[in-house]
Amino acid sequence: MKSFKKVTLFAGAALLLAGLAACGNGGSKESKGESSGSKSDTTTLLMYQIGDKPENYDELMEIANKRIKEEINAEIDLQYIGWGDWDQKMSTIIASGENYDIAFASNYVTNAQKGAYADITELAPEYAKEAYEQLDEDYIKGNKVDGKLYAFPVNANIYSQQVLTFNKQYLDKHNLSIDGIESYADAEKVLKEFHEKEPNIAAFAIGQNFKVSGNYDYPLGKDLPFAIKLDDSDNPKVINQYEDKELMDSLKVMRGWYENKLIPVDAATNTTGFPLEGNTWFMREETQGPLDYGDTVLTNAAGQELVSKPITKPYRTTATAQMANFVVSNVSKNKEKSVEFLGLLNSDPELLNGLVWGVEGEAWEKVGDDRIKLLDGYKPNMHMAAWNTGNNMLLYTQDTLDEALVKERDEKIANSLTSPTLGFNFKTDKVKTEVTNISNVMSRYKDSLNTGSVDPDEYVAKMVKDLEKAGWNKVQEEMQTQLDDFLKESK
Repeated sequence: MKSFKKVTLFAGAALLLAGLAACGNGGSKESKGESSGSKSDTTTLLMYQIGDKPENYDELMEIANKRIKEEINAEIDLQYIGWGDWDQKMSTIIASGENYDIAFASNYVTNAQKGAYADITELAPEYAKEAYEQLDEDYIKGNKVDGKLYAFPVNANIYSQQVLTFNKQYLDKHNLSIDGIESYADAEKVLKEFHEKEPNIAAFAIGQNFKVSGNYDYPLGKDLPFAIKLDDSDNPKVINQYEDKELMDSLKVMRGWYENKLIPVDAATNTTGFPLEGNTWFMREETQGPLDYGDTVLTNAAGQELVSKPITKPYRTTATAQMANFVVSNVSKNKEKSVEFLGLLNSDPELLNGLVWGVEGEAWEKVGDDRIKLLDGYKPNMHMAAWNTGNNMLLYTQDTLDEALVKERDEKIANSLTSPTLGFNFKTDKVKTEVTNISNVMSRYKDSLNTGSVDPDEYVAKMVKDLEKAGWNKVQEEMQTQLDDFLKESK
């Protein structure tokens, strides 16, 4: 549930979100040397996570590590890296060959193809059997790279869609209506009305990592200019989404908002964002799926009522399947134990709920086999996120959650749309240089274009010329060829 990421992204069957993060160095450590499998040796696994470190991190990890040690004779050294630093720091860690065990996946497909991540195709069913068997088959399909599995995905929102989320305190305060909003353009009226009344509050709270959304799948991620229109399911083509009318229209909307001060003036450089629980914003973009139970998860995470309006369709895509992946480093000396821990995290309700809901007895208490009541100690920064921690189907549900919402969740999962390209992962072997060059070009344009900081008519044209020089056409042709082959094999 992070609006600066594609937000993107995604939450879970319990009710909350938050990040995980803080940085750290060092490699895989063991309190008594290499794990020999005997009870006298406890393996310490170094794990990197993205997001913001919970304020009660020490207490959460003390409780968690006690459980982990009891179950698999291991402990976790969990180190956080913030959203703004994540890509650069993980890239450095991977490139340097630094020794670590587990991490939230960074550029999953590319790094898997480079050999940065361990192949867990056989390890996952053996060392994480129970958790592996609970995964929707689309998670496995969407995460296989060249026929092999390199990630253990968090079982959460198997489909997702982008939503515009509104801070209800301001809707109520100024009697504003969001009826009929189905696109960015539809939200302009209420944004202007709000800005007139509260000019010092961010009308559309976005920052550097924001990417304009549409009904696309992204074979190389949302940062790069390669997309497949999900509405063209009969004949999928690889396009530059920035040249597509749907996205260009949205970029023009962003430009108008920026010029009218509906978007923060420093959006293209802002890496800190706007806290979900604060009153510093009116509208933001979030990613939601069936296990968010409408706005229940967002509201709990924020500690205040939020309401959302969808702007994209609910699709099962490769990107969604890869939304929250955990990988084992290929340099790890503890591959089996790492997979065993991921299996435990995704199959042990006691361990997972203690991390995601916070300290039992302080933040929550059980009121049934799988129901909990939130206590006064439940605070936004006093637990870990549901969407990027573990199997959301194991999470206890709040006592205030209507059973009808659970039924609606299952119906939405059953009726969700599936991208025709689910499971397509582009092999970059033949175009590695071009992909790197294209990435460098995008680093100069994407932030300013997506935040409306520059005129899209002028800058998209410039970007396209630079992309052509960087080898975009060569990459597109290779990607289309692989996509066509994938679609033939899938029939």
